[in-house]
Amino acid sequence: MGEISIQEAMQAFLKKSKLKYGVQAVQIEEVWEKLMGTTISKYTDSIKIVGHTLFITSSVAPLKNELLYQKDMIIQRVNESFGENIIKEVVVK
Repeated sequence: MGEISIQEAMQAFLKKSKLKYGVQAVQIEEVWEKLMGTTISKYTDSIKIVGHTLFITSSVAPLKNELLYQKDMIIQRVNESFGENIIKEVVVK
């Protein structure tokens, strides 16, 4: 039997389990600033993944408007960050 690293074993486990979506939901909060920048991150009240939908909440009207125009770019960046197509829709509240 071949040897694999703990990281490889965890990734294989997560791909097969339902925990994968919970882990991705936590990771999006960690990578949001890197993906969108400090200013957008600062004025984002909450961000979460439910199913294949990314929910972004902000109380800043101009930011909401900008995020609505950037939906396709947000989907692309998040999916590239996770290395798979997990986000299919973005909802801005």
